[in-house]
This record gives sequence, structure tokens and C-alpha cells, in this order.
Amino acid sequence: MILNPIIPIWLMAIICIGLLLLKRKGVWPYIRQIVIVILLFVINLRIMLPGEVVNVQEQKMNVHVLFVIDDTISMLAEDYDGKHTRLEGVKEDCQYIVDELPGARFSVISFHNTANLLSPFTNNAEYVKSTIASIYPLDDLYARGSSMNVAKDVMLHTLQDIKEKRDTKVVLFFISDGEVTDGSNLESFTEVAQYVSNGAVFGYGTEAGGNMHVKNYDDELVLVEDESGYDNKPAVSKIDEVNLKKLAKDFGIEYVNRNQGKSLDSIINDVKNSAEVIKKSSDEKKASNQVETATDIYYFFVIPLLILLLYEAITLIRKK
Repeated sequence: MILNPIIPIWLMAIICIGLLLLKRKGVWPYIRQIVIVILLFVINLRIMLPGEVVNVQEQKMNVHVLFVIDDTISMLAEDYDGKHTRLEGVKEDCQYIVDELPGARFSVISFHNTANLLSPFTNNAEYVKSTIASIYPLDDLYARGSSMNVAKDVMLHTLQDIKEKRDTKVVLFFISDGEVTDGSNLESFTEVAQYVSNGAVFGYGTEAGGNMHVKNYDDELVLVEDESGYDNKPAVSKIDEVNLKKLAKDFGIEYVNRNQGKSLDSIINDVKNSAEVIKKSSDEKKASNQVETATDIYYFFVIPLLILLLYEAITLIRKK
């Protein structure tokens, strides 16, 4: 028998004693009160009967997935899938990839004025997804324009570090709209290629471009304006596929324009097919892959409790 109390037993005991102290008049009403309290106590215990032992397949892949995500203001341009911001598309795609690669380890780098390692490699998928979901660009007062160059050093350090520690395949997803607006030239990223086994460069945005809205101090969305001229017009951000294709060539992976609706499944399947599933010894399998099932039986006590409560309700109505 397995107990899994809903409310701590000591707290439920205090509640039940308090209910019993509210003694009702008459022998039978008080007996019914005692039975109701006992049923409440038993139901709270959430008694379960042990079931059979089943084998649960635990998948672990010798794959490390690195997300490098552009979180400059241009990623708020509203030209993804016709009505959403680019960043919304990024988050949706990244979370889909995490869900489709159970057992892999994930790391997240974001870049704007600087690059930051938001999450080291971990197999905690929920933590990685929450980290990606929290990404939001800097306030436009502090933004100094876009440059993908700032991500290079942090990427190299992260990839070199994991390659030194583990013999593993590294999958890179570099995610951006390709814009470089700080006056610099896109540097070569060929040094990164030696550490990358698979992945893709994802481009977000359209040639027509889109306007951007950012949150102000009152958490309201305000339109980003182009202040380069005398009359401030709405700023427009456009995808730069020339830069993105150059990056993909440097990394030795494919370029995918995410606005064209291509499925991610082929890329994910390539990762799965090239991955090595980590095998465990028979002793480890017995310890970690066997799970004992349990069957709830609390509902057997719920039925008589409901019948008694219904009877009490009817009695009370008749007295009134």
C-alpha cells in the first residue's frame, strides 16, 4: 500500500479533530458526522495499491545543441508569418526543436550589444525552454545597432569547452534576421565550423520588412521610429539573406528562411540519424528504467462520502 497525502497528515488530523469537536445533536447525526470525517481523512491519504513493474525507455543522445539567438530590436519586426514578430517565431521553433530531441543537451547564447551565455549545456529541457521564452531585446535607448560579430567569441569559447570535455556531436542553430546596422562588416566565422557537426542558420523576416514596437517604462508598446532624418518615420527592418547565407557557408551547415514555412522535421531527423544513443549497462538499466506503477483507490471512499453529504443536504432542506 502506498500513501501520497494531498494535505500533510498532521494538518489533516488537526482539521478532522476540529470537525469532530463541532458535535451535532443526536446520536445518529453525530455518528454520520464521524463517518464523514473518517472518509475525508482516508481520502486525503490518497491510498494507492502497488501495480506491476514496467520498463520505461529513457533516451539519451550524445548530442549537444547550441542555440545562438539574435535578440536585437530588429527581431521585434512584425513580418513573421504575416502577423507575428520574428522573435515569436524564434521561440516557437526553438521550443519545438527541444521537444523533438529528448535526451540531448542544450545551451543558449543570445546577442545584442554583447553576447551572453544564458544557459550552459544542460539536459533540463524545461529550463532551456523557459530561458528562451524569457529573451527580449534591450531598450532602444541602450541599443547600439546590430552586429552578429559579437557572438563569435562566446560561441568559440562555448564550443571549444564542450569539445574538450566530451566526445560529442555539436548541433548549431544560429538564428537571426542577418541585419548589420552598426557600421561594421560581417567577419568570417570559419573557425567555428571545426566544432559543428550539424544544424542550420535560420533567417527570420522578409524583403519588404516590418515595423517594430517596443515596451516603454509603462510596459506599453510604442512604435520604433527611424531618427536618421528630419521627419521621424516608422523604422523598417528587412532580412539580409546575403549575410545569413555567408554564415551558413562558414559554419558548413544549411540556410533556411523560416518565413517560407519549411518544416523543421527534415533537419531534426538528420540530427537524430547522426546521433549516438548512449547505452547503459544492464545494472544501470534495472536501476533507472524500471518503474513500479500504482493504482489510485481513493474514489472508492468518495462515493459513500457523496451519498452521506447528499443525505445531510436533503435533511437540512426538509428541516428548513
